[in-house]
Amino acid sequence: MTTRTSQGGRYGHFVARRAKWIALAWLVGVVLAFAGTSGAFGGGGLFGQLQQKEPYVPGESHFGNEKLLTGDKAGGSVLVRIDGLDRSEQRSLGPRLQKEIDAAPRTRSVESAFTPAARDPRVAAVYTSKSAPQSVVFVANLEPGLAKADQERASSEVTRRAKAVVGDAGTVRTGGSVEVLKRITDQVQEDLRTGEGIAIPLTLVVMVIVFGGFIAAGLPLAGAISSIGGGLLALFGFAQFTELDATVVNIVTILGLGLSIDYGLLIVGRFREELSRVRGDDREARDLSDAELDLATARTLSTAGRTVLFSGLTVAISVSGLLLFPASVTKAVGLAGLSVVVVACLASLTLVPACARLAARRLARKRVVPDADTGRFASLAHGVQRHIWVSIAAVVAVLVLLATPLAGLRQVSSTGAMLPKEDTQRVLLADLREDFPALAEPAVTVVAKTDVATATAWATRDVAKVEHVSGINPTRDLGDGYVAVGVRVAGATPSNGRTGDVVDALRSDRPEFDTWVTGQQAKLDDYSKAITARAPLVALVVALATLILLFLMTGSLVLPLKALIFNALSLAASLGAMTWIFQNGHFETLLGYTSNDAVESTVPVILLAFGFGLAMDYEVFLLSRIVEAHEQGDDDARAVAVGIQRCGRIVTSAALLMIIVMLGFAAAKMIVVKQLGVGLALSIALDATLVRMILVPATMTLMGRWNWWAPAFLKRWHARFGLTH
Repeated sequence: MTTRTSQGGRYGHFVARRAKWIALAWLVGVVLAFAGTSGAFGGGGLFGQLQQKEPYVPGESHFGNEKLLTGDKAGGSVLVRIDGLDRSEQRSLGPRLQKEIDAAPRTRSVESAFTPAARDPRVAAVYTSKSAPQSVVFVANLEPGLAKADQERASSEVTRRAKAVVGDAGTVRTGGSVEVLKRITDQVQEDLRTGEGIAIPLTLVVMVIVFGGFIAAGLPLAGAISSIGGGLLALFGFAQFTELDATVVNIVTILGLGLSIDYGLLIVGRFREELSRVRGDDREARDLSDAELDLATARTLSTAGRTVLFSGLTVAISVSGLLLFPASVTKAVGLAGLSVVVVACLASLTLVPACARLAARRLARKRVVPDADTGRFASLAHGVQRHIWVSIAAVVAVLVLLATPLAGLRQVSSTGAMLPKEDTQRVLLADLREDFPALAEPAVTVVAKTDVATATAWATRDVAKVEHVSGINPTRDLGDGYVAVGVRVAGATPSNGRTGDVVDALRSDRPEFDTWVTGQQAKLDDYSKAITARAPLVALVVALATLILLFLMTGSLVLPLKALIFNALSLAASLGAMTWIFQNGHFETLLGYTSNDAVESTVPVILLAFGFGLAMDYEVFLLSRIVEAHEQGDDDARAVAVGIQRCGRIVTSAALLMIIVMLGFAAAKMIVVKQLGVGLALSIALDATLVRMILVPATMTLMGRWNWWAPAFLKRWHARFGLTH
């Protein structure tokens, strides 16, 4: 035990003696990270590398989608809608528009009512509208393999040429895959600024209140900003080798900001305790020697540093579970989350203590009572201990009640619908579905290995008769013997499940040629089935790894098992509450969103992974102090009360700050970021209050000495390999 403590102490002395160099290295690194990810060194920066695709897994829908992407839409498309032209103006301007758009750089082909292929009236009607007779649409297909920046430049040029031809005669609106992705990327940046603009000032105010000074309050924020910079730099690196979803940036920022503030709060709080301990009652802060300040740093990293390391490992284990799922988006989020956890831990174990050591004499001016055994949190624990069964029953009842909406969870996978309802691109897509249904993205697409005539005949004869099918788009030749049939579904919403019924019908009744059913709902179905099938294995791996880690920390088999059960219960409650809010449309005005009758498909699995990690974060904070009190000779009931008293202020302050961070991102306009922000805020609030402050002390007091039970052979193993104080 002494050896382990001295190892932590030696590391603490190392940090203390090189504090200036550590702080300088982080400063240079963070400046370079933000500069690189913003594009200061060229390459378009991180946001220029982002993509936006629906979550998918290998399978039928993905194969079909890949065939679509290698067909005539491979390079992305730009849709130009022109309103306000009467029929004569359309006839006079149409050929000129066709010619100008076709001549635009990076444009491979143009589809409209004025192309030779559209001379058939049935095809030409696709690009004009009976419901909007003064409107006409052109679809410019870009060259394949274009970089995102080149696609955006090509889209801008198509728009410029269209406006030049139309002039004041009509209104030009541009959309399509290129413009939707651009708006999503822009919205991600706006939401990032909004979230940080809300979270950082508010957390600073709360930490000033908690610490009673700006310097102590600023240290965790310095760690948080550094973690965000490091996390974004890691994402920039990943983007060079894999497709990176646009919303991952917000997720990394949420996790990095929250974890860094939590860990920084713990480190700075413990450092101030150690300063007060070495200072004593009769000395001034200026009288502290460098050796004493180094000792305070060493003690901090031997205790709070150990807790941060354990906590970081538990969060990393939880987030790493996302890497085990087959979906590309979960792997990307898992990889990004894992990287930011590592950076947050490094910042909290190097930068924050180094800056604290540099500001030690100023921090020491305010005395802190170290390791107080009595106070409001101890009183709360004693109150819970006097009413154990009532406390347990009340908390479990509340959590179960909140979890009940989870039974009716519906999921949706949005692209343009992730944007705010008033966004110009979302409005354009809605208008397109209304006036030009054949040009809107079909609800279901069937990729078939046959010729156009055979596929058209099958679609007209069989597909059109499937229940809920409202129309069939013209069959498109994808090349290499593949064709695509777009299927429109009448009145489909996530709540009525009509699109899912059509997908099931087309998959259960195949024609004589090979078909692959794809589209948003088909990909969502395949994604959900794959996630559900892999979930038990992921849960088992994460649970076992967490159990082993907590056993190494506590020497108990009961405490880790209890933590897993409580975490599962609180996560079910938070996910149920989030379902009730977003799926059922509650608090739409307050939260600034429009319900689409479902929850974004990526949210539940990410919420469970991050929520589990953050819940274990507070579990480690709490258990480390309870175990410490128990090892110092306190009986079970007193160890619980003392442990809660010693860490209660830190846990509640950290939870409050984390909730502020999450609610900052709940102000995002991207619905997936808003759902994650609200869901994680609920998870943290429930965990830090009902679970950690009531359920944990009640059950630990009830179980008494059984809290520390483990089989004899595990006890011997822990005595040899355990990571104790």
